[in-house]
Amino acid sequence: MEQNLGRILVIDDNEDVLFSAKMLLRKYAKEVVMEKNPKKIPFLVSNEEFDIILLDMNFSQDITSGQEGFFWLKEILKYDPSAVVVMITAFGDVEMAVRALKEGATDFVLKPWQNEKLLATLTAASKLRHSYKEVNQLRQVNRTLTAELQNQQPVITGESQAMRSLFSIIDKVARTDADILLLGENGTGKEVIARTIHQRSSRADKVFVTVDMGAITETLFESELFGHKKGAFTDAKEDRVGRFEAANGGTLFLDEIGNLSPALQSKLLTVLQRREIIRVGTNKPIPIDVRLICATNMPLKEMVQRHEFRQDLLYRINTVELNLPPLRERLEDIPLFADHYLQTYATKYKQPLKRLSDAALAKLRRYTWPGNVRELQHVLERASIMSDNRELQPDDFFFIPDEPAVSATAPAVFSNSQNLEDLEREAVQRAMQLHEGNVSKAAKELGLSRGALYRRLEKYAL
Repeated sequence: MEQNLGRILVIDDNEDVLFSAKMLLRKYAKEVVMEKNPKKIPFLVSNEEFDIILLDMNFSQDITSGQEGFFWLKEILKYDPSAVVVMITAFGDVEMAVRALKEGATDFVLKPWQNEKLLATLTAASKLRHSYKEVNQLRQVNRTLTAELQNQQPVITGESQAMRSLFSIIDKVARTDADILLLGENGTGKEVIARTIHQRSSRADKVFVTVDMGAITETLFESELFGHKKGAFTDAKEDRVGRFEAANGGTLFLDEIGNLSPALQSKLLTVLQRREIIRVGTNKPIPIDVRLICATNMPLKEMVQRHEFRQDLLYRINTVELNLPPLRERLEDIPLFADHYLQTYATKYKQPLKRLSDAALAKLRRYTWPGNVRELQHVLERASIMSDNRELQPDDFFFIPDEPAVSATAPAVFSNSQNLEDLEREAVQRAMQLHEGNVSKAAKELGLSRGALYRRLEKYAL
């Protein structure tokens, strides 16, 4: 016999029936909610979650036909299409039972009921409800994963001393469940490193879910991360699994963690401390089991000193801290990246494999690479598409200035071009360097929204 039938809602205008149901079911259900007035059904089913609903077919307005019961059945299914509803009546017959099932009821019982038969019916209904919930959650997780698969990136590569040191640390921490904080400039491959850690962990066969924290508005933060129930707010047209729930058992990658406001930092910290989330529109805690990896290009420790980032949240997310070196500090890795990306684009665009000439490689090594590996990737893709030669020459990278690589503290050198796109690119690059990659501050400096700046960074491969 099922010992936990979950939350059961019993709707009947007869108090004796309600009392009998509660006395019988309280030993087997997590909670039994009783309601005499069927007009309260919309409020109940839209604000609470019930595993089984026992619905009388006849109320005071209509004693025998069952029309009221059919009406309220439709109302329940309107709010929750996967609701498990068991109809009860003292005037049932085969024809009415068949109609109830056709209109969406799970089962049909007569009253006065036999206790064993009612419990058997509810046990079967509980299993059905559990199956509905599993299918619905898998469907929602599948939508999340489908979006995630479109963002898959190659495993990071590198033979420089900086990368060998980084790989050594990754090998040690990947096998643990320690939370990790990745620090580095834009384009250094923080997400790729996060995926590499996931692939080398005990969670490798589970899901890897990414969240761009800088792109989530405050109003959608809880819905995006924790999920919501249908009707929780105006646009909540269906139940939604949040990113934490979708990543359950796997790895959750929170990018741009430094861009969270103090209010959102507090909400995130609460979830990390309790290891449970509550969907918007419900009050039911859902346990979560995720391996957390966070990333930012912002100086979190300095932000803590300025009271812009919570120190307790920083402690929570950086059990292990990894610093990713910029490309200008590992120029010897450029040939490896070039081989990988040129092979990728040859396959993608169905063209012969191209390679770098020595002169082209020398030109790439002289560049400062403010956009790091991401910029190199775009540069190689453009050259691969535009060049008709099997061997790429320096002229195929005409937009890269011939200048020596400079240190991170050296002032940027800009051209004298009067082309509007060149001027815009240089203004964006100058703002990003001035504010050390802080997108929010650079956007404010340029008079742009964060989204507008992100589009320009993508446009100019910065």
